[in-house]
Amino acid sequence: MSDYLVKAIGFNGEVRAYAIRSTETVSEAQRRHDTWATASAALGRAMTASVMMGSMLKGDSSITVKIEGNGPIGVILIDANTTGSVRGYVTNPHVDFETNEFGKLDVKRAVGTNGTLSVVKDIGMREKFSGQVPLISGELGEDFTYYFVTSEQVPSSVGVGVLVNPDHSILASGGFIIQMMPGATEQTITDVENRLKTIKPISTLIKEGLTPEEILATLLGKENVQILETVPVQFECTCSKERFGNALISLGVEELQEMIDDEGQAEAQCHFCNEKYTYSKAELEEFKKQAEKKDQ
Repeated sequence: MSDYLVKAIGFNGEVRAYAIRSTETVSEAQRRHDTWATASAALGRAMTASVMMGSMLKGDSSITVKIEGNGPIGVILIDANTTGSVRGYVTNPHVDFETNEFGKLDVKRAVGTNGTLSVVKDIGMREKFSGQVPLISGELGEDFTYYFVTSEQVPSSVGVGVLVNPDHSILASGGFIIQMMPGATEQTITDVENRLKTIKPISTLIKEGLTPEEILATLLGKENVQILETVPVQFECTCSKERFGNALISLGVEELQEMIDDEGQAEAQCHFCNEKYTYSKAELEEFKKQAEKKDQ
């Protein structure tokens, strides 16, 4: 099954809901960054929540999520857009611990509980929307929930989970976001809260083979869910050799000449996808010519 997310409404528009299967997407991130189990869980949870948040936007908009805690994993940075594309990385991918007291990967210890979760939305306007909240948990699901409630004033519940195999490959990954709309009745709120208390962990549901549609049916009741849209989800980076080449040109004539004299070549690596690009002496000479034209 390929990864995808669904957008839905529930209880006749009183609830807005999203659910996602992100196993292959997180697997690609794990492969590219060689993340160890706990780091994979943290990165996977952040990517899963971020791609659902990206799908809430319109048009060519995009979102950048930065999680900066005091744990050994360092900064987690995620980019996502409206079409289900997402990319991300952690500063220290080789972080892993024994499972916590609940028998789960200790994401809280990896991320830390002192720090911030920041969201920047680029919706094509001159000014970008940004919001920031303190980390309250480090488990990330609760932190994203707190962001929605505090920064966007939308009562929400965010569930994200990643199961990792003993060889560090990804077994299952997925998530959901449930949001109460203005005018939601107390009966609806109570019903949803009671269902959330009894649901299995989201990663378990994905492992058991439930689709995003079936996850929402479990969360809200099949009779209460109306699916609005399905969006394919994938790890996709916007980097390219040409983009890095333009960055090299912007360094200017002197720095390019130093590269030519010292190494005779240059190498650039993308933080988001770990792709490496190598530039020959001839390519650097051409970049230098272009830089000289810009200086004239």
